[in-house]
Amino acid sequence: MIGAIVGSFGRFIFLILLQVLVLNHVALADHFYPYPYLLILLALPFELPRWADLFIAFITGITLDIFTRTMGMHTTACVFIGFLRPIFVRFLAPREGYEFGTRPNIQDLGWVWFITYAGTLTLLHHLFLFFVESFTLAQFWFTLGKAVVSSILSLLLMIVFQFLSITPKRVD
Repeated sequence: MIGAIVGSFGRFIFLILLQVLVLNHVALADHFYPYPYLLILLALPFELPRWADLFIAFITGITLDIFTRTMGMHTTACVFIGFLRPIFVRFLAPREGYEFGTRPNIQDLGWVWFITYAGTLTLLHHLFLFFVESFTLAQFWFTLGKAVVSSILSLLLMIVFQFLSITPKRVD
């Protein structure tokens, strides 16, 4: 359990620093931004209580808002995902449930499960974030396209990070 906490904290630090120092300054066509920091929330253990999901989502969002001066936009989007994550985890659960200690990643649950889980929640996060940012439906199609393309970029980076953090399974 201590190893999982240290790993999650290390992931938090790495992804926030990467987002703030590098990725916030990278924009494709001046409109599409990758936000792989969302992996902080998506990689949380299944056994985490709901209040902890929401608390970690709040801390993640407020940390990013402080560094990017976005006045609560990331906080609201992260708390929204913290609220939806347990619902999606239950919805995507296998019939027999998750084994204790299973992590929400490609290595433990496979490609299809991870892309469905992370892709859906990433798209919802980006839709929420970009519509709160624009605060209007006047440019609905532009904002929708921005959210879809940014979600794809974010998901691709999350998959790359998944492959960089694969650990060989122990054979007992």
